[in-house]
Amino acid sequence: MKTGIIGLPQVGKTSLFVMLTKQQVGQRTGNPREAHLGVTKVPDDRLDRLATLYNPKKLVHASVEFTDVAALSQEALNETAFAANLRNVDALAHVVRAFEDDSIAHVGPIDPLRDIKNIDFDLIVNDLGQVEKRLERVEKDLKKMKTAELEREHDLLKRAKVHLETERPLREMEMTPEDKKRVRGFMFLSEKPILYVLNIGESPTLGKDLEEAVAKYGVTEVAARPNTGALAVCAKVEAELAEMSDEDAAEFLSSYELKESGLVRLIRKTYELLGLISFFTVGEDECRAWTVERGSKAVHAAGAIHTDLEHHFIRAETIHWDQLLDAGSEAEGRARGTLRLEGKEYIVKDGDVMHIRHSG
Repeated sequence: MKTGIIGLPQVGKTSLFVMLTKQQVGQRTGNPREAHLGVTKVPDDRLDRLATLYNPKKLVHASVEFTDVAALSQEALNETAFAANLRNVDALAHVVRAFEDDSIAHVGPIDPLRDIKNIDFDLIVNDLGQVEKRLERVEKDLKKMKTAELEREHDLLKRAKVHLETERPLREMEMTPEDKKRVRGFMFLSEKPILYVLNIGESPTLGKDLEEAVAKYGVTEVAARPNTGALAVCAKVEAELAEMSDEDAAEFLSSYELKESGLVRLIRKTYELLGLISFFTVGEDECRAWTVERGSKAVHAAGAIHTDLEHHFIRAETIHWDQLLDAGSEAEGRARGTLRLEGKEYIVKDGDVMHIRHSG
């Protein structure tokens, strides 16, 4: 999974990147549009607890790639390399300034809703330009030779143009699975699921402030739109957490009456936006988390592990992670009937532990 971090200047994008990847970055000197790239493991207490049963030689969490680009603008989006960094991601995390600090300049007074609308507008304008260019080409091709596929693409692009002209992002436009396949190659920016990340200031009541920020800054309605979400973090505090040991970080979070870090909340929210879930494979050699789309069948989950397992799939031994912990072993889970055999059509649930039986 790849997530692009975007936003206006001086909003805390790079602080968020450091928080997520624990990777220190320097100034963009040689190339002001250069992107910072980093990978972070997906924290998952369920996998960690399963590992205590097996004491595996290897523990592998799922991972997320993050791309931190320079401040977003129409000028930047017109540069091929800059836009390409965003077109190749699965989701966008738009960092929005919601902290007061007179020493850090900002474009006008602190107004997260205004900044959200301005960045969305830039993405919409960029997509509209792409749609218009493609429409022009398709209309020329239709004059030469009409085909059913070209006509369907033409109708879809016309619909997209009308939608964008109302200043609404493509993520809010209704599209069938076939429509989405037709536009996939364009990698439209305003079609990507987006998470608005309100970066609030440090305070003695940080836990409460984080919970109330989305409503306080009027982002609730915007965040409720299709393929959209919002949450608040304090990037300053999270950057400090990134440098601490797990034990010290837990104590630090507790001092703010917080149970989990912004990293955990942000990744969980991004998974929800993209419709992703995790399932696990466990054993003495390795305990590992795998990521699939919600609603995936067992045979497709097998393919996420290895294509041969999908081709030669027979059955999946399946038990939910908490049932396995409660049983204490797979043998006891089998005796209780909580570990069972499922076929190809079984819909994988978030937190399932699976062992694929195959004929390969």
